[in-house]
Amino acid sequence: MENVRVLNPFRLGFGLMRLPKNPDGSIDIPQVCEMADHFISAGGTYFDTAYVYDNGESEKAFKAAVADRYPRNAYTICTKLNAAMQCTDEASAKQQFRTSLERTGAGYFDYYLLHALQRNNVQKYNDYHIWDYIAEQKAKGLVRRYGFSFHADPELLEQLLKEHPEVDFVQLQINYADWENPGVASRRNWELCKEYGKPVVIMEPVKGGILADPIPAVREILHQANSSASYASWALRFAAGLDNILAVLSGMSSLAQMDDNLSHMTPFRPLGAEEMDVIAQAQKALDAAKAIPCTACHYCTKGCPMGIPIPEIFTVYNRREGSPHFRTVREYTIVTTGKGKAADCIQCGQCEGVCPQHLPIISLLENCRSEIET
Repeated sequence: MENVRVLNPFRLGFGLMRLPKNPDGSIDIPQVCEMADHFISAGGTYFDTAYVYDNGESEKAFKAAVADRYPRNAYTICTKLNAAMQCTDEASAKQQFRTSLERTGAGYFDYYLLHALQRNNVQKYNDYHIWDYIAEQKAKGLVRRYGFSFHADPELLEQLLKEHPEVDFVQLQINYADWENPGVASRRNWELCKEYGKPVVIMEPVKGGILADPIPAVREILHQANSSASYASWALRFAAGLDNILAVLSGMSSLAQMDDNLSHMTPFRPLGAEEMDVIAQAQKALDAAKAIPCTACHYCTKGCPMGIPIPEIFTVYNRREGSPHFRTVREYTIVTTGKGKAADCIQCGQCEGVCPQHLPIISLLENCRSEIET
């Protein structure tokens, strides 16, 4: 495709999924404005949001922090249409596009994605004629480049790349923890995009924050290798060092996180051979720990009839190693107060049907119940 900066020297993208919040749960717009200012001043342009993020508040935050404050040529914006969430038919799915235009105030989208394709929802994008609809918006000039974000196996990815050679790019989950994880297949999916000539936007390079605060064994390995580098910097540099990359998204939740990411991405220096050896050690430590690889996307919680805060429970479970049991119980009580507990699971399976990581959530909740609640 033309004019796509596949080898963009500024690879960091500002992901707007986990924006800073005020005590009342609303997005902290002044802080987001300051984060955007630092990002753009450093040379960043790529902003990523979605129709479903924060029930639309993420797109509105982009408008307030960026579109209303900067000229249109100062940024690029990507958002997404989710045919499996917050819509009931073809008309409501297509309405997401028009609503996103209004919310973001962008006028047009530099990048647009069919959101979170996986085996249990891909047919809806066909049934609702979304592929053709977005191609029509591109022909009108309302979309410059479009593709799809993907959470499934390499076989489905190759099928989609064959069926839709017109797509301009693909968004994949890639990080060093999932590089050889069969449930995510970071490496193979990245290789397929290269084979089909599709640039990649990387999501979850820090695995939903897990690699910014990794398990103790990984922290020790990384600290011994470089005590001055943040844990997140290792993950971002691993992802950004790959070729065929359009942008590496980081869902930053504070100005401090923004500044830390900018400090090791401007100028960008890929991991060297010795540093890659360190990453290999970290990967082995993660495999040995058998932590739950949840990225806290919260897709599982939206339809949970018992209101169980599944990602938060998994976070407590993953962080229990080396922590006194009373502290784990206290953290568990905090995240479940006023909500469902692991023991409340009725095993309906809706959570497993929408999990991008394809986790066996029902059995994992039972593990959490037996190890934390009892």
